[in-house]
This record gives sequence, structure tokens and C-alpha cells, in this order.
Amino acid sequence: MNAENKICAEARPIIQVNNLTKSFGKLEVLKGISETIYEGEVVSIIGPSGGGKSTFLRCLNLLETPDNGMLNIGDSGDITLKNGCAYDAQGKKMTEKKLGAMRRSIGMIFQHFNLLDRSTVFENIAYPLQYTGMKKEEISARVFELLDLVDLREKANVYPSQLSGGQKQRVAIARALANRPKVLLSDEATSALDPDATEAILNLLRDLNRKLGLTIVLITHEMAVIKSICNRVAVMENGRVVEEGDVYDIFAHPRAAITRKFVSSASALSKVHKLMEEGSPLVKPDAHEKLVRLTFHRECVGEHVISTISRDFGVDVNIVLANVEVLEDNPLGGVIALLGGREEQVQSALQYLNENHVYTEVIADGSV
Repeated sequence: MNAENKICAEARPIIQVNNLTKSFGKLEVLKGISETIYEGEVVSIIGPSGGGKSTFLRCLNLLETPDNGMLNIGDSGDITLKNGCAYDAQGKKMTEKKLGAMRRSIGMIFQHFNLLDRSTVFENIAYPLQYTGMKKEEISARVFELLDLVDLREKANVYPSQLSGGQKQRVAIARALANRPKVLLSDEATSALDPDATEAILNLLRDLNRKLGLTIVLITHEMAVIKSICNRVAVMENGRVVEEGDVYDIFAHPRAAITRKFVSSASALSKVHKLMEEGSPLVKPDAHEKLVRLTFHRECVGEHVISTISRDFGVDVNIVLANVEVLEDNPLGGVIALLGGREEQVQSALQYLNENHVYTEVIADGSV
């Protein structure tokens, strides 16, 4: 059972969205989004700029009120959106007090941290607790609990300007968790950080997901972030979800053109296109060769398929590029190779590979 199916089988939905729409003037940004996210998942939303990702994220906690649709977060019950207004499960228009209570069940972190520059780390984390009716000593205890959680107790009395980018994001995470939310939304939270800080923040988010059962929905352009932390991916383009699936399946066999573009950009095999543009002889097939991309899924790892097509089908195999990585504890391999031989031999070899769970794509054909 893959990670997505395992989580879905064991958990209940914590975010349910049905036919959500949002426009700004005449610009239709969200065009009927429907999505279900389960407790404990880490879900990434990817897509090109202007595709509606950030608007969708802000609609989940009603920082942006959708025009129409249905939304259910945690125990909120069905919230119906009509003409830009929110109505509860009883059909009553939600007051700002009710909306505020719902927003407190959802934490959010941002690319540029959004900390209060004139407040200390302690004060930044305490800020969302000041309007909950908690006593001063209770707030203090909760803040230090959060500081320990993000390993910043010694920074309680310093100001944001005295912190590194990674430390600022840790403070932002602690503040987002102050009201014990069930869901954490992340809008490009690592894109302003250096690689070491990014890795530290991802490790922290992974720990929070495991220790607290925190559901995380994140927007990122960094495919390495998805590989590192996510269970599932939703791909948005032009205001719609065009593809979704668990991380392994999205990287192993992307279907939508925009997904293939994102996945290709994250692979060392993408160098083949630059080599072809430069006219490199490494990737130029002769009259009896085909340049192919071979993707080895978890089902065929350990099988000697390359040696088999060479031995049993009489096909010459010249490996040009290769890449192997592990996603969700499963290996995913890729090879760019020149396959040489008579046409019927090469076609039989490709058919054999497909039958043995190796995805094949002919990139260039020397006979054409």
C-alpha cells in the first residue's frame, strides 16, 4: 500500500473543498476546485505562477473569501460560500467572531515570515494568544513550550533583526502553532532560505507532522521539497487541479504536460535537451539507433532488463545519462540511452521493457 492510500485508509478527511470559485473583478482565478485532504497528510500544491495556488491556500482559511462553493475544515461543519459570503451548516451567515474561531484552527507561515519587527521573539509567539482569554502565566508557559518545540528558547528576548532567516521561520512556525491548529498552511516558506536552513525547516516540519499529527498543505516551486517531505501532490494550472497523486506516482509517470515539465526540471536527465540543442554527438542517433528515455519503477528494480534486451534481442545499449533516487522509500531510476539494431529488434526490446514495468519514450529516431 503506498503512502497516500495508507493515510487515506487510516485517517478521516480534515479538509474538504467542493467546487470552489474565486474571481478578482473579471479575472477568474479559481475555477471549481474540489479537493480532499486527510489527517496527517503532507500535501504539496505546485503549478506555474498565476495558476491560483496562493489564492486557493488563502481561501482555505478564509483570508480570501471564495465566491461560491463548499468548505469543511476539521470540525467546522460544511461552510457554504455564496456570492462572497460564508454560511454555516445551519445556513446562517457567519459572523466575524465565528470566522476568527475557524481561522485559529488553521496555522499559516509565509515566505517572508511576517514577524513583528518591534516585538521580541516571545512577544511574536504570544501575540495570537492574547485574544483567547488565557491568563498571562498560561500564555508564558505555552510560549516556552513552543520555543522548546522549535529549539529557540535562548532567543526568547531577542528581536527578529537579530535572527537568521531559518530562525525567523522557526519563530513563524511557533507562532502559527500557538492555538494548537490541526492544519498548517505553508506559502513558499522555504524559498527565501539557503539550502542548510531549508533542510532544517523541512526536518522541523517533518517532526511536527509525525509528533503532533499535524496536517500540512504547502505551496512550493522547489521539487526537492516535495521529494523530501510530501505524501501527495496536486498540480494546478489556470485555476484548476489538472493532476494529483502520491509523490512517487507523480514523479514516475506524470500525465499532464505541466506536470511533466515540473518533473523533468527536477531530474538530472533533463540535461539531454540541452545536449540536443547544442548538437552534441552523445545524443545524436545514427540511422540504426533510437535515443530513448527509460524510467524504472519500483516493480522492476533488481531485474536485469538492460542486459536482457542486449542478450536476447541483439540490441546495442549505450547509456548516455542515468539517475537514481529514492522517493517514499521506493527507488525510481531513469536512463537516457541509445538503442541500436534492426528496427524489429529495437521495437521488440521496447515492447519487452514496457511489459516489465519500464516506461519507455523515444526522444529521437535516427531513421527519420
